[in-house]
Amino acid sequence: MKDFKKYYRIGATPEEIYTALTNPFTIELWTGEAAEMSTEPGSEFSMWEGSIVGKNLEFEENKKIVQQWYFDGQPQPSIVTIKLHADKDSTSVELRHTNIPDLEYEGFVEGWDNSYFAPLVEFFDDKN
Repeated sequence: MKDFKKYYRIGATPEEIYTALTNPFTIELWTGEAAEMSTEPGSEFSMWEGSIVGKNLEFEENKKIVQQWYFDGQPQPSIVTIKLHADKDSTSVELRHTNIPDLEYEGFVEGWDNSYFAPLVEFFDDKN
C-alpha cells in the first residue's frame, strides 16, 4: 500500500472549488459524466460512471472533504482528504490519498493529475 500527497493550484475561490467537488450538477459540468454526491457524512458517492465509488466521511464547508474510496479485497480503508487553502487570487488544493494498492499506484497518480484535477483547473480557467 502506498500514499500519495500533492498540491494543486486552481484559479478559483475555496467556495467555488468546494461546490465543484460536492455538488453533483457541478461535478457533471467539469467531468462530463453524471455523478452521485452528497455532503451528508455516511452517504455513498459515485463518479465517472462508477469508476470511482466510496463513502463520504467528513465535510468542513469550503475547507475539507474526506472520503473512503472502495477497492475490492482491500484490508485497510483507502482515504482521500482534500483541503482547500485560500491564496491571493487562487486556491491551493492539498490532496492526500492513503492506502492505494501498490499495483494501482501509478494509475492513480496519473488519474489524479490528468482525469481529476486537469479538467477541474480547465473548468475554472474557462470561466475566468
